[in-house]
Amino acid sequence: MRVYPAFFKAAFSWMDPELAHTLGFAGISLTRRCGLGRVLSRFTAPDAGNEVTVMGLTFPSPFGLAAGFDKGATGVHALTDLGFGHVEVGTVTGHAQPGNPRPRLFRLVRDRAVVNRMGFNNDGAQAVAPRVAAALQSLAQEAARTGRRRPVVGVNIGKTKAVELEHATEDYVRSTRFLAPYADYLVVNVSSPNTPGLRQLQELDSLRPLLRAVRAEADRVTSRRVPLLVKIAPDLADEDVLAVADLAMDLGLDGIVATNTTIARDGLGLTTEQDEVVRCGAGGLSGAPLRRRSLEVLRLLKSHVGDRLVLVSVGGVTTAEDVVERLDAGASLVQGYTAFLYEGPFWAARINKGLRRAARRTTR
Repeated sequence: MRVYPAFFKAAFSWMDPELAHTLGFAGISLTRRCGLGRVLSRFTAPDAGNEVTVMGLTFPSPFGLAAGFDKGATGVHALTDLGFGHVEVGTVTGHAQPGNPRPRLFRLVRDRAVVNRMGFNNDGAQAVAPRVAAALQSLAQEAARTGRRRPVVGVNIGKTKAVELEHATEDYVRSTRFLAPYADYLVVNVSSPNTPGLRQLQELDSLRPLLRAVRAEADRVTSRRVPLLVKIAPDLADEDVLAVADLAMDLGLDGIVATNTTIARDGLGLTTEQDEVVRCGAGGLSGAPLRRRSLEVLRLLKSHVGDRLVLVSVGGVTTAEDVVERLDAGASLVQGYTAFLYEGPFWAARINKGLRRAARRTTR
């Protein structure tokens, strides 16, 4: 019997979602600071059979935590204690910013979904970079002590709201300058709906010089080759998805993260009352209703790029069966976020166990 659903209903369902997130994250981080994380990780760490090697990096599990949960790299080690094979920090911008006015985070509980218009609230690349470095050092020390594989830490970068669109490239380059020396991999986020004009950067004439400049800066500031991916929206037309894929291959990128949140409300099969959906207002919708489109985009990309790009699938992932479905459809890695809010702290550990069971079934 699972306790968390009842706990969520009693402790969090009535609470402002952003406050609930803050308190929940603080609780997770506290387990690491008080020493419980080491004990916990003995039971939640992925089995060695879950390991996958992607982009020259070995991930303890193909399942990780998507960007958005830990925006400032303040709880990376605590999150990996829960069983995530990787944590993608961010989105981090070139300059610190408070994000959009509150309230800016809303639950659609009946649909196991979330609407957010956070607006990349974060402390800026210069402040986040040393935290990423410290997290990696801590993870490496523990891996050496335990003999377990070190979890991977990626960083997702976006545009500072105050920076004009014509200067976006310089802003992404600034983030790259600070973060590339430490990040295991970088993701260029041009697909959030919550920064005005950002999605225009998905247009090829804007995206090509942006990605080229980020690649060049990453190569300039570190001697190792940092894997570079681009994150796209589910709202792109199929032909635009393929155009971005062609661009990524042409520029020698390592992969695509598909997909971000959606601005759509119709056609998702929402069961929440329409008035409640309208009250949430603008923002990106994530969670179970995004499952169908995210899987469609993954399959479209895989049929087009084959093994020439790494595909990271995110959107509507809840169960181990969902993760297996994405892997079978061509994803090398799978990420989740929204279901974490509904499934609780042992979600990743349950998925990892499910992946091992699935692997044993296929080898019989």
